[in-house]
Amino acid sequence: MNVSSVAQYYVTQSYATRPEQSGADKPEGKEPQAIAALSPDQLKEVEKLKARDREVRAHEMAHLAAAGGLATSGASFTYQRGPDGVSYAIGGEVQIDTSSGSSPEETLRKAQTIRAAALAPAEPSGQDRAVAAKASQMEAEARSKQATVEREEPSTDAENAQPQNSSSQKAAAQQYQDVAAGFDNGSRFKLQV
Repeated sequence: MNVSSVAQYYVTQSYATRPEQSGADKPEGKEPQAIAALSPDQLKEVEKLKARDREVRAHEMAHLAAAGGLATSGASFTYQRGPDGVSYAIGGEVQIDTSSGSSPEETLRKAQTIRAAALAPAEPSGQDRAVAAKASQMEAEARSKQATVEREEPSTDAENAQPQNSSSQKAAAQQYQDVAAGFDNGSRFKLQV
């Protein structure tokens, strides 16, 4: 899985240490060698490459499907040419926008989508787990900012409401004083008819 942000930070998921790179799945104008002409070891290698190709493509498609609108590109692959002359995908990446949103709520949603995309494959790689951990950190920061905003909003409302409370408190105090003035010597209430 490849991750990009505004600063164009890239993390590439690699499946092989030294892959040969090619621009296409099959060489142009060249037919694969006849399967019968391959040795048993070469046939085993072709089968391994085919299985790896399927695994890599499914892995990257899972990332892409879960990334939704955050994917900045389709899946791209690293290829290795097999003994049959065919190029097989042995590594891949999907670029995802990891920049913060315009609000804590948007950042929170983006972080959740990034984490879901990173963990979408059946067997997430170490790199996928690292991206998911960064997304969790991004989510925690967004929740913190969201809580700060929510704490500030009620205090603003309380400040606006305080003058109303002060006037109602003054009215209540006046009523109390009026009632208290009705008591005789502070212990009995005088009834006025």
